[in-house]
Amino acid sequence: MEERLVISNGVVDGRRVDLLVDAGVVVADDIDPAGVEAPCVDVGGRLLLPALAEPHAHLDKALTAEIAPNPTGDLRGAIEAWMEAEAAGRFDAEGMAGRIREELDRLLLSGATAVRSHLNVGGSVGVEHLDVALRVAGEFEGVLDVQLVAMITMPLTGEGSESNVAALREAIDMGVHLVGGCPHLEPDPVGAIEILLQHAGEAIPLDLHVDETLNPEMLTIEDLISAVETHRANAVTASHCVSLSALDSDRVRRIGDGLARSGIGVVALPQTNLFLQGRDDQRLTPRGIAPVGRLRAAGVEVAAGGDNVQDPFNLMGRSDPLEAAALMVMAAHESPEDAFDLVSSGARRVMGLGSAGPEVGSIADIV
Repeated sequence: MEERLVISNGVVDGRRVDLLVDAGVVVADDIDPAGVEAPCVDVGGRLLLPALAEPHAHLDKALTAEIAPNPTGDLRGAIEAWMEAEAAGRFDAEGMAGRIREELDRLLLSGATAVRSHLNVGGSVGVEHLDVALRVAGEFEGVLDVQLVAMITMPLTGEGSESNVAALREAIDMGVHLVGGCPHLEPDPVGAIEILLQHAGEAIPLDLHVDETLNPEMLTIEDLISAVETHRANAVTASHCVSLSALDSDRVRRIGDGLARSGIGVVALPQTNLFLQGRDDQRLTPRGIAPVGRLRAAGVEVAAGGDNVQDPFNLMGRSDPLEAAALMVMAAHESPEDAFDLVSSGARRVMGLGSAGPEVGSIADIV
């Protein structure tokens, strides 16, 4: 990027602006473009908005629906399809690198400048997926902020856990940005959360898959809140939180108060959860989307993401955060303004990134 740049003839909140960008930050919005010695981009009266962000992707799985077909269409079928494909050796490093590169290109073209992706770590793959993703992410340095999450294979406690915990340590040594896992699928959810928090320490943030089920009794989110409140944890994100959608408003409010108090952000994932959840319900099929409106009212930082794209967990998707925003309007009854925030500024807040957009003082990531 040029050290200084003028963006002229833009519109922000209904008013005409001429921006001066210096060292990647908007420093003025009312300049005379002719009076500034810097390259100028005339946007022709177009609306200027904060850049989009993808707070929850699975780059190692993207675009694999034909390689790992899911015969049942539900979450268990997707997991089994993926594990079968891994065991059969259907994924090679270069093929995965190409798909990750394509997915990052698609996100960039959609207007996203930040991406957080979960990657399988442990089990039969060890750190292979992470190694590929780190290599490809380096190709986008300076263009995309790519955050990689080591999603540790189950189990993390008891028999069979040693190799997974070792892979967790190796991922941290490799420089993974966040630590993750699926506590609600673990034989010992509380123990798994403790292991992840202990290894992350105070330096590494966590982003966990939490309660991806319509069962209202499955509330490991409460275990996560308790654990975070007793640890000196770095930033923590709870993704999915589907079971919250099955609770009454009073229970959601109490859990929301705990999330806000402990600083845990929540990412709703409408596309994949609409695809996977509720397949056994023949009438009044539930939507399975985290109740972000009620959580927001409790003071929780919330975002929405695309999750899986054309893979066993979701056959659809175009790698565009605005697709998630549209689904939040239609299926979660968010206003268009709030839905856009979920995939732009709100997503950046959950991801721990600075404010971006056309406002003075913001990082000049603008669409």
